[in-house]
Amino acid sequence: MKQYIEERTVDIANYIINNNATVRQAAKQFGVSKSTVHKDVTDRLPHINSALAKEARKILNVNKAERHIRGGLATREKYQHNS
Repeated sequence: MKQYIEERTVDIANYIINNNATVRQAAKQFGVSKSTVHKDVTDRLPHINSALAKEARKILNVNKAERHIRGGLATREKYQHNS
């Protein structure tokens, strides 16, 4: 694996952990796609730093469990502003 990919992967994981960030937020911050962030954290990071991978995975699992709630709140807020 190329050095810059390893560095990006670790940087993304640290960003997710430090900011409790979603995949979308991390992708926007680093200028890469959501699928790149997901591949970095789930596939590449365990080979680079398994402890960091476990921490990042915990946050992503919480975000995944809460995403339907966030979507509902965003929809509700959208229609409250339109009324």
